[in-house]
Amino acid sequence: MGRQSYPKNVRDFRRRFSIPHGCLEYLIQSRWPDGFVCAKCSYTSAWLNSKRYVFQYRRCRRQTSPIGGTLMHRSHVPVHEWFWAVYIVATHTPEISAVQLQPQLGISIDMTARHMLHRSRKGMVTENRSHLSGLVEADETIIGGPATRKRGRGVMAAMHKTLMIGAVEVRSHEDNKAGTRCERASRVRPLTLDNAGEASIRNFLMHNIEAGSTIRTDDWRGYSDATLVGYTHRVRVVRTQERAHRAAPHIYRVFSNLKTWLNGMHHGVEPKYLQSYSDEFIFRFNRRNTPMAAFKTLIGIATQKTPLTLPDLLNGSQL
Repeated sequence: MGRQSYPKNVRDFRRRFSIPHGCLEYLIQSRWPDGFVCAKCSYTSAWLNSKRYVFQYRRCRRQTSPIGGTLMHRSHVPVHEWFWAVYIVATHTPEISAVQLQPQLGISIDMTARHMLHRSRKGMVTENRSHLSGLVEADETIIGGPATRKRGRGVMAAMHKTLMIGAVEVRSHEDNKAGTRCERASRVRPLTLDNAGEASIRNFLMHNIEAGSTIRTDDWRGYSDATLVGYTHRVRVVRTQERAHRAAPHIYRVFSNLKTWLNGMHHGVEPKYLQSYSDEFIFRFNRRNTPMAAFKTLIGIATQKTPLTLPDLLNGSQL
């Protein structure tokens, strides 16, 4: 049993996923690409109840639904409408809001659209994603606008400011016209932080960058020898704020695009929602060259995620 291919365009999507049966078959392929295995007894023999579309294992009699334990679990929205929502969220450029999603799905209740959108956003990050490697740029930024009479990393004492650290893989390629090698940004990882101390930075690097990689940073003291143990460190000294972008130009550009996107699409974001919105932006950025494949990725991650509840949405505890 192999994985299903992803739809190449809207016509292909509608042909395959206009009814629940096609969506459930796709979920089965995504969740159990090597065949069914019971989570309770590890038995592989099961039969399909075609009326309820659940699998019942012959040994323990346990029943398993293709949507059980996924982002679609216990949702009153039909599975084929969930697929359409995920497809829109994954492929819409640059982003879609709950207000825009609502008429696309034919939903009359705004909270339902918001709930579906935020569940989809939660599915944009997987804990098992591979680490960045090779040459990686790392830097921090402040999200929330300019601070008054404050300088440096100490700016976090200001209200509504959020510190974020980011890292981006840097790949080089040959520019045939210019006859030189050029750099380009590849995958990105962002994370909101309470502070830019050595411990916080070290924890971020260890969880996101492969050991032995080369990390390029500015001369901030948080990137000390102790912080960069296990990595090759390249430091670019920054003399003035105007030249700060030269130390790590690729992550600087990512941060700039992120801020423009947040201000343009959302007119600013509360600190408790920033990580969720940043994850959405980076999900699209990392798949900017293969937007249609983003649907397959998002559905695959969604089958491994626990659902976001309405209380979680209202208090922002998991956003």
